Amino acid sequence: MVNYDILFAVIFYGILLLFFIKNRNKFEVQGGIFALYKTKRGIKLMEKFSKFFPKFLRVLGIFGVLVGVIGMIFMFYILVDGAIKIFTLPGAPPVVAPLLPGIKIPGLPTLSFWHWIISIFIVAVIHEFSHGVFSKLHKVKVKSSGFAFLGPILAAFVEPDEKQMIKKNKLAQLSIFAAGPFSNIILALLIFLIAIFLVFPASASLIQSEGVQINNLEKNYPAMNAGIKQGDVITAVNGIKINNVEDFINTLKEIKPNERITLTTNESNFNMIAAANPKNNDKGYIGVAISPVSVDIKESVINKYGNFLPKSLFWFSILLQWLFIISFGVGLFNLLPLGPIDGGRMFRTLLSYFIKDTKKLDKIFITVSLFSLLLIILNLMPFIIKLISFIFTPFKI
Repeated sequence: MVNYDILFAVIFYGILLLFFIKNRNKFEVQGGIFALYKTKRGIKLMEKFSKFFPKFLRVLGIFGVLVGVIGMIFMFYILVDGAIKIFTLPGAPPVVAPLLPGIKIPGLPTLSFWHWIISIFIVAVIHEFSHGVFSKLHKVKVKSSGFAFLGPILAAFVEPDEKQMIKKNKLAQLSIFAAGPFSNIILALLIFLIAIFLVFPASASLIQSEGVQINNLEKNYPAMNAGIKQGDVITAVNGIKINNVEDFINTLKEIKPNERITLTTNESNFNMIAAANPKNNDKGYIGVAISPVSVDIKESVINKYGNFLPKSLFWFSILLQWLFIISFGVGLFNLLPLGPIDGGRMFRTLLSYFIKDTKKLDKIFITVSLFSLLLIILNLMPFIIKLISFIFTPFKI
């Protein structure tokens, strides 16, 4: 069977390779893996946007800085907490994941190539365009803009004049650095509202789900204590067959605290005593987060409307879902106090408010950056282990 994600990826990157070869003199290659295609296009549009309601944009920039600082602290905490759980809580899900085509994250549809490339393109363009608009707002020259490749990963960029940037006050610098991540977070919130109130209600009536998969387990609750693992598929509760999420929810509604439950999964039977629901002491609770194993268009809908329209709406709803996740994730990730990314530049600028000694400032900045990098690696360790296992499995005897 043809894997269309791989096929589309090969065609897409083949076209980009031909474009790179044809326009090699227009690319700037750094470190052998980072290629920049610089252009002046888009700069005039950035300037036009910066002149629309400039007072409002300045206030928005200050708000963006506040959100950026909160996001930086939040992300740092999430990574520390995630790293601790990975090494102290068996089966704990990682809090970060590599967003690449084909990746499977519990509770989410598999990320297809086109959902990935469209989402990355939109998120990157809005991110960098926002940097450009706020650079122009604060009278910092944008030398160039364009798109880039970090290996196979597509990105966009703007290139502000660093000499002019340094001469601006710290609040102006912070608002320029925060503009990209802040715009991604705003985009995610807008998509969330559109999806919740418009797209998801329409698509929900078209689909049917099958199977129930464990996404997450709460510590010290019956399911985890019984030995159930993330990724297990529930097939029955107390001998009652479970076909979908609705079956599982309806069955669990009848369970009372201290009632004995037998949960059957694709792995084994698990016996447990239901705890009291923390939100309603009269209801039983086992401490699991679930999702469908598969989702598809209802046959009755296909018979009535055909394949194209329902599947297009379903495809679009998944695009919005991934666009929300990627935009929100990229926005928060870029706020980490790490090296050259936006959060790192914000962190260094914030430090300069309190530390005037450049050597001491750089020492703290480098230490925090390296620690942030270590946290990312630790949180990605489950994926790294899987990758290493996959690579070396063919060579096992």
